[in-house]
Amino acid sequence: MTAELQSYTVDPAREPDEREDIRAFLATCGLDYEAGVQAFVVFRRGNALVACAGLEKNIVKCAAITPQLRGESLGLTLLTEISHVAHERGHSHLFLYTKPDCVDFFRACGFYLLAEVPDLVALMENTPIGIRTYCDRLKRLRRPGAKIGAVVMNANPFTRGHRYLVEEAAAACDWLHVFVVAEDVSLISYRDRYALVAAGIADIPRTTLHHGSEYMVSRATFSAYFLKEKGLVENCCTAIDLLIFREHIAPALGITHRFVGTEPFCPTTFKYNADMRQWLMGDVSPSPPVEMVEIARTECDATPISASEVRRLLAAGDFAHIRRLVPPATLQLLETKYRAPRTSAA
Repeated sequence: MTAELQSYTVDPAREPDEREDIRAFLATCGLDYEAGVQAFVVFRRGNALVACAGLEKNIVKCAAITPQLRGESLGLTLLTEISHVAHERGHSHLFLYTKPDCVDFFRACGFYLLAEVPDLVALMENTPIGIRTYCDRLKRLRRPGAKIGAVVMNANPFTRGHRYLVEEAAAACDWLHVFVVAEDVSLISYRDRYALVAAGIADIPRTTLHHGSEYMVSRATFSAYFLKEKGLVENCCTAIDLLIFREHIAPALGITHRFVGTEPFCPTTFKYNADMRQWLMGDVSPSPPVEMVEIARTECDATPISASEVRRLLAAGDFAHIRRLVPPATLQLLETKYRAPRTSAA
């Protein structure tokens, strides 16, 4: 007699034996274990682990079922269980990464396709109106013009370099839309970053400032999921983010150009800028292309201004040099809220 399936929830940080079982099971399914997963739903038949699904914030990851049971209804049960865990943690809007050949299966389980890189990866969400509702809100802020630009910035913190980028982009467009990355994992909180950008560009004409969203440079659109080749993980997740911008966000606002600053310091941002040419401008989507425009960074003492340098100076308490790189509002915030505590000599 075949043993019945049993399911339970695992906290991988507190249950190392279960974590290692899950890691080994995922490997047999050709998937990587994701260190950021905060909870797993696990199914066992007897002592054998036969299915699992993980949750990082509101992103379903590491979903796998042993091949012998993939013809049963276990997949729907697995997703139902992980959705219950997500709701208990306050997440009703879920994202899910999968392989393109699994899209139909997850669509039958209540997920809807957001973007797909053929033969590599697809991103789905558990609502048919999520991206549509977001884009409908954007459409209300659409402005007329033949050349409509966009700038997406983290601004961690907002510098004179960010100000220069927006000034140059706005001057080149009939209208410019500026988005602040909403993911709150930076040194400077999202609330403070948004306020600094708002203050820093308030006097630049023909410009609209937008809050960021989960559909743009977020934990969801850049989540490394199941591909074993790490280079492909980076490429695919960059593609997903940029395809969502090209296929959904740009059409909603009529965006024709996306402006970025040159990147001499950060390899990740440098690669992201390079990938824009392929995924925004290339023949990889039925949506109209969005032209990517690089603007040379403004400099201070012959060195390009960067937020990373400001953070380095902040850690050193060097406000004399910070003063030259940031607007007054940023300087005041850094001095009053983000100044590193002094340590007394031993």
